[in-house]
Amino acid sequence: MLDLIILSVHFFTCFLISVLMWWGSKDMVLHSPSKGTVEMEPDDLILVGKEDDIKKSQRIIAKVNGREVVVFYHEGRFYVLDSRCYHEGGPLYLGEIEDIDGQTCIICPWHKYTITLETGEGLYQGINPLEPSPTPRWQSKGVKQRIHKVTVKNGNVYVSPPDMSVSFDSDYFAEKYKNGGDLAMKK
Repeated sequence: MLDLIILSVHFFTCFLISVLMWWGSKDMVLHSPSKGTVEMEPDDLILVGKEDDIKKSQRIIAKVNGREVVVFYHEGRFYVLDSRCYHEGGPLYLGEIEDIDGQTCIICPWHKYTITLETGEGLYQGINPLEPSPTPRWQSKGVKQRIHKVTVKNGNVYVSPPDMSVSFDSDYFAEKYKNGGDLAMKK
């Protein structure tokens, strides 16, 4: 009975934290510097922010063709991926960045899903039960999260529009949240 009470308190606490993160995240969105319009370069690159500003903040949220993306600056590199986790739409911009098995990864704050920033692969720890002493090893689930190409030019950071001819698991939640959708309130 005590286990059931502890489990219930845990789930309720997680729910409250996710609601607070969702509510607070509305203040974190940074828009293109052009008063609500998207600035396009001649080669179809979309301006998402100033290089120095992103380096200072380490991460921002931006819109690319109405799609919410998160721009990370970590250890001298820029990474851009869909801002919502492929699993349940968790806000990746609130996640922790960790080095996992030599790969820079974002950990989703909702369910601790691990996603590589460079490739968008979902990682998990698995064992081979046929080994004499099974040891958990990091393995890939394949590319689950859409990543976006980043270009830094003249102190500005640009993102290429996504190639929609290929689909990824994160596309579902990117579409649900597109243009301010409130999927989190419907859960």
